[in-house]
This record gives sequence, C-alpha cells and structure tokens, in this order.
Amino acid sequence: MTKSLKAVQFMTEQVIAFPPEMDITDAIFELAELEVSGAPVVDGQGRLVGILTERDCLAPFLQASYHGQPGGPISDFMTREVHTIGPETEVLEVARLFAETKFRRFPVVEGNRMIGLVSRRDALRALLSISYDSKAT
Repeated sequence: MTKSLKAVQFMTEQVIAFPPEMDITDAIFELAELEVSGAPVVDGQGRLVGILTERDCLAPFLQASYHGQPGGPISDFMTREVHTIGPETEVLEVARLFAETKFRRFPVVEGNRMIGLVSRRDALRALLSISYDSKAT
C-alpha cells in the first residue's frame, strides 16, 4: 500500500446531527427510522458538543417507556468526551484507531467545527480502494 488517503477524501459530509436541546425521545425515533447507531450533537454554530449513541439512549428510553417520564434534552444524556480526527488524518491511522478502540465513528473536526464523519465502513472502503488500486498497477 504505497498510496494513502486522508480522512477528508473518504469521510461522509452529509451527516445526521442533532442539536443539544432536542428531546432524546425524538432523537431515538429518528435514529431508529434512519437505521443509524449514533449521531454527533452540534450547536447552532456547527461546533461538536457531544455524540449520541445507542448506549446513551437506552436508559432514557426505558424511563420513558416504563415510568412515563419525559425524556429531556439530548444534552442530559449524550457522551461529552468525543474522540475526533482531523481532515488530514491518513486512512491507516484511522484504521488503527478503529482497531484499538470501541468507537464506531469519528467526527472529522477542522478548527472547532465538525466537517464530516468517518465510520468503520468508510475506513474499510478506503482501505479496499487503496489495496485494489495498488494491485491494478
């Protein structure tokens, strides 16, 4: 593998993202409808403030289902410490990060704004394209 790709070249730019004040129950229904396991949480200026995962959704959904309690804002339940990557992060580094952590996605952040998202699947596809390109030459 002599050629490499940078995150900006294989990230997903059109990402579902939630505002922190959105009700958690609405977010859960949207995640289920779109069949995604999580989404970044961004403020009105596009700054990443957290990430909402399926794990984050379980307790508030159970409370709402069993006890009839309202969900509350996403900001009460989201994961605040988010591991991010920069747009220039190379695919091999991204793959290493996925292999060594439990994370399913990394927001791509430039400055203090989220510009995209890289999933495990995105990284695998990028690695496959590099591998295929090197075999073709």
